[in-house]
Amino acid sequence: MTAGGDSTGSDRDPPPTVVAFYLPQYHPIPENDEWWGTGFTEWTNTAKARPRFRGHYQPHVPRDLGFYDLRVPETRAAQAAMARDHGVSAFCYYHYWFAGRRILERPLDEVVASGQPDLPFCVCWANESWTGIWHGAPRRMLIEQSYPGLDDHRAHFDSLLPSFADRRYLRIDGKPLFMIYQPRQIPDLPRVVDFWRDLAQKAGLGGLHMVAWHPTDHTLDPRPLGMDASSSGIPNLRYDWNRPVQKVVATALHRLGLPYLYRYADMVADLLGLEEPAHERYPCVIPNWDNSPRSGQRGLVLPGSTPALFRTQVDDAFDRAAKLPVGRRLVFVKSWNEWAEGNHLEPDMRDGLAYLEVVRDAVRRWGERRN
Repeated sequence: MTAGGDSTGSDRDPPPTVVAFYLPQYHPIPENDEWWGTGFTEWTNTAKARPRFRGHYQPHVPRDLGFYDLRVPETRAAQAAMARDHGVSAFCYYHYWFAGRRILERPLDEVVASGQPDLPFCVCWANESWTGIWHGAPRRMLIEQSYPGLDDHRAHFDSLLPSFADRRYLRIDGKPLFMIYQPRQIPDLPRVVDFWRDLAQKAGLGGLHMVAWHPTDHTLDPRPLGMDASSSGIPNLRYDWNRPVQKVVATALHRLGLPYLYRYADMVADLLGLEEPAHERYPCVIPNWDNSPRSGQRGLVLPGSTPALFRTQVDDAFDRAAKLPVGRRLVFVKSWNEWAEGNHLEPDMRDGLAYLEVVRDAVRRWGERRN
């Protein structure tokens, strides 16, 4: 799939391609059984969550899709149908590679092998070490992220080649989009990027469109890294100079045993206030956030999320994407299904389809304004 090809816009002025991050941790694997107990999945933390302060919305209980298992093809098909019906153009699968060791690879492998569901996709290499930090054991190393050298990068590329070559794979200017979650952690990254691009050329892919991601740094410039564009998630929460009173209150509450609190409305204001960079940056919208089910007091909660505030964010992201060249108009959503981080478009018992309807309506309004 080439970005910007949605039928709700004209061929000359297509709406942004909406790409939602997709977490595959909804099926048991031996590693999680060993670390956290038999049958552990993302649902384990999601289901045990409880409110930690007055008005705290927990637990988040899935509605339409239930507590699903991603080994089930019908589940993956239902997710894709729901996404497609609400303006989400593609999934960006989190992908894990630890010096030749793959984790949670089954859902994407089965999507590629089966050819179903018929929804575009791309891959984000979540290149971080796995520790027990989100489970109260920050010093416990589960799998360390390492970079042995170019032979390992070649093996990594070869493992992803069936995905890159898939007809559904998301392409920018004809090149498969490959995102790296923490690019600055990779030694000698410009050389590695050139190596990956050369492998892609030799494989007949025309190269790669490389996107640098950072969880919080919206100033990340991909150009010195040899990459094409950037995107990022929650902005750095500007306690220090923007909202000093809130910093004092949040810190005091945290010392009383609460997670860090930062109003969702303030986070939206931060996103709306971002300056346009000199490089190509794809906007990212965040429907909700509360990772206290994973991390307890170490967590961050953005209370006060509503579909109306999310709409403000989405409209701004679409306006920013409109300034990008046709074919490179992307809007990322973090995320489709990170339930234990309270970060999902999938419908829950409280809001149902409301957040997905915001995305659907934004795509429809684009077509109405421009046709």
